[in-house]
Amino acid sequence: MALIETSGLTRTFRTKRGPVHAVRGIDLTVPAGEILGFLGPNGAGKTTTLRMLTTLLPPTGGTARVVGCDLAADPGAVRRRIGYVAQSSGVDPHTSVLEELVTQARLYRLSKADALARAEELLHDLDLTELAERRTGALSGGQRRRLDIAMALTHRPALLFLDEPTTGLDPRSRAELWQLVRRLRDEHGTTVFLTTHYLDEADALADRIVVVDRGVISAEGTPTALKARYGSSAGATLQDAFLAITGHDFTAETVPRPTRSRV
Repeated sequence: MALIETSGLTRTFRTKRGPVHAVRGIDLTVPAGEILGFLGPNGAGKTTTLRMLTTLLPPTGGTARVVGCDLAADPGAVRRRIGYVAQSSGVDPHTSVLEELVTQARLYRLSKADALARAEELLHDLDLTELAERRTGALSGGQRRRLDIAMALTHRPALLFLDEPTTGLDPRSRAELWQLVRRLRDEHGTTVFLTTHYLDEADALADRIVVVDRGVISAEGTPTALKARYGSSAGATLQDAFLAITGHDFTAETVPRPTRSRV
């Protein structure tokens, strides 16, 4: 079963200088249970595609079905069936971790008892139980990202969108988040649509990678297949393959400035 199916998905922006064709026709199929790495240089159409698939931006052409629902005709149904973790956290820094999870569950119309039960289940599954009473504003970067993911999983979505989830995290927090993503797929069957600027992250996590550039898909395949096809040597990295595919170097973006993050 495919949880994402697009055909000719397009987005054109109207500006004073004329139309900007951000996405020129994306044909994409994502089967259930896959971790898909969706990569592209800045301005390639990656973020615009993500925003369309998560109903934050309407397409101007083409068709798409997300978790069995028509993206254009029934965006509300799509939102009820997906989880989305944005680049920036949206939690209230003055409330506790438990309160945030219960509130999120209530927004999905769970009863008070069911909301509390689901919150406690997520606290356990995402290793947040000891932090239940801590204010979210006092969490480390890695802890906050785990909470963001927990909130996106409140309604048990089959499809989870992660938009650059480890940006700014230290190496230990990144590794812990990688383990969590793998566990979501392996233990719960969650399909994951991952965007990232870290090519080592895509290499480690993704079952399949799609590279988008200039508004179209330039290449797709497993990390191993892309490195073998586009790498210049037997020891080629995914960054080598990416550079060959797009002509854009990710070096500056794959080595971020170190940040302090409590774990």
